[in-house]
Amino acid sequence: MRFWGGTLIVWGALTGVAWADETAVQIGDAARGEQLFEQCAACHQVGEGAEHGIGPHLNGIFDRKVAQFEDFSYSEGITRARRDGMVWDLEHLDAYLNNPKVLVSGTNMEFAGLKDPQDRGDVLAYLRQFSASPQDIPEAAPTALAEEFELPPEILAIVGDPDYGEYLSTECTTCHQVDGEYDGIPVITGWYEEDFVLAMHAYKEKIRPHPVMHMMAARLSDEEIAALAAYFGALE
Repeated sequence: MRFWGGTLIVWGALTGVAWADETAVQIGDAARGEQLFEQCAACHQVGEGAEHGIGPHLNGIFDRKVAQFEDFSYSEGITRARRDGMVWDLEHLDAYLNNPKVLVSGTNMEFAGLKDPQDRGDVLAYLRQFSASPQDIPEAAPTALAEEFELPPEILAIVGDPDYGEYLSTECTTCHQVDGEYDGIPVITGWYEEDFVLAMHAYKEKIRPHPVMHMMAARLSDEEIAALAAYFGALE
């Protein structure tokens, strides 16, 4: 549970039984964030025609895997964070803006940080405009207000067969990249199995919004969801 600019934001636990559906809720004042971003603009560009400068451009930053661009030379610290699987979700972006060197030791980003949560929320609201719209990719939405979703323990206790999951995965991989590269479609490789199961059942119950995923999840049994979770969870 966190507060963003006076707005209560409830997050689903990464490893617990509760999962919070994400909705398109403003995390701050984007207009004010644009003004605050001026102190970032010496190193980072964003918007139409943005290019790498001292730092990489920030288009599509939300839910992008760290160190995504092959044509930019990243610091050793950021490269290590990528190997560790870090993603620029809301929580990590907030922590990085607060104090870059605390989140990523060895980063080249020479910035003291924004200590005011409202300032960080406003800058992130501004940057959010240049990432995929939550209406287009709901699961990439950076905020969570939410209706909690719980599953019975017996469903969470199902042990999935990864070989069966691989057999079932062909429909998933028509959109999602098996190698874990972000191409505008959310990455599902390496998910905690419980997170995967919770998300798929939330789609199945139409709590998590996405018409295509509603259709896909509705076809799957509890055992098939567990198998897919075991398969994708084991991928690097």
